[in-house]
Amino acid sequence: MSNTAELEGIGTGRAAGGELVPAALLRARGEYLPIFVTDDQADAIRRGLENEPFERPLTHDLLAEMVAEFGGAFDRVRIDDLQDGTFYAKVDAQRYDEGEAQSLTFDARPSDAVAIAVRTECPIEIDDAVLDAAGRPGDELGVE
Repeated sequence: MSNTAELEGIGTGRAAGGELVPAALLRARGEYLPIFVTDDQADAIRRGLENEPFERPLTHDLLAEMVAEFGGAFDRVRIDDLQDGTFYAKVDAQRYDEGEAQSLTFDARPSDAVAIAVRTECPIEIDDAVLDAAGRPGDELGVE
């Protein structure tokens, strides 16, 4: 089963080595799922959240515009697996061929999937198994 998530924003957390790194903070099922990202990925997600354009289109902006221009649409993104500390995601989309919808699924890094979701306003979903393994209460992360 999956749960619809809200992107609460970009925060910081401690990586295994102790250094502070940015994290996309998703909330679903009353829990928080921090996904560590690079500084560039954090900036791309933040810009999408704040609808803040860059001088030139960023990759996620370009992709969203191209898919729409070709008559496609993003349906949802899913954080659907966790293996050896690495999150996995899928992007579900549709394209139309002679008026018929064709569903497509693409493998994606969670940071890219989230950056696309905030630009296209498609839902973000997290599988129960991922939340069971990596979901954290807000007080543990310093959020309420």
